[in-house]
Amino acid sequence: MCDTANSVIHVAGLTKAFTTERGEQLTAVDGIDLDVSANEFVCIVGPSGCGKSTALRIIAGLEKATSGTVQYRGDPVTKPGKEVGMVFQEYSLFPWLSVLDNIAAGLEFAGISKAERREKAKEYLDIVGMPDFADAYPHELSGGMRQRVAIARALANDPDVLLMDEPFGALDAHTRILLQRELLRIWEVTQKTILFVTHSVDEAVYLADRIVIMSHHPGTIRDVLTVDMPRPRSRAMPEFGKLTDSILSALE
Repeated sequence: MCDTANSVIHVAGLTKAFTTERGEQLTAVDGIDLDVSANEFVCIVGPSGCGKSTALRIIAGLEKATSGTVQYRGDPVTKPGKEVGMVFQEYSLFPWLSVLDNIAAGLEFAGISKAERREKAKEYLDIVGMPDFADAYPHELSGGMRQRVAIARALANDPDVLLMDEPFGALDAHTRILLQRELLRIWEVTQKTILFVTHSVDEAVYLADRIVIMSHHPGTIRDVLTVDMPRPRSRAMPEFGKLTDSILSALE
């Protein structure tokens, strides 16, 4: 369980409302409270339209909350910062840059020298298992490889927390499983804190220390479950199937 007093991410009373073109008020997320501890892997699951991605964008500082607060290690989050990185479902790579230069892009914006950022980019290219693709371009890569590059780019900025919004959602089932394994390996190597949004209950059970279950629109937190299974996890484990079924029933 998360120790609230030592939370890396602390969310309290988070609410986000929009005004439609008709002038109607629409609440995306309503009163979310959540704490995430250092080095924890937390997955958020819920039905489409429940506000999972909206909440994640607010935690990243990319959107403003209507009410409530988000804190990173006790400090309010009001804008994007280098301590919190984000990986989107879309690969969001620069098509005109090589793989190595894509990974180094954030470091360039931070004013790091060319030699240093290339060395750093090579380090993270090794971590994601693609050392031979430094000079390739995004259009030459498969979807899974492009997502690895996106993860390497986020890690190269050395964030304390990595937010991931359906990063494997567009991939085929086999590639998705391979990247789930790869992400766990990277997480164990880097010891980052990860908050991961997914539609897949199976994916959440495979990856997470804890699973946050959100309700239908407007999104609230229905339950938070601790996944008490050792890693590496097998989908053939009886407890794996039992927990998956339990979460699916809760979502229905």
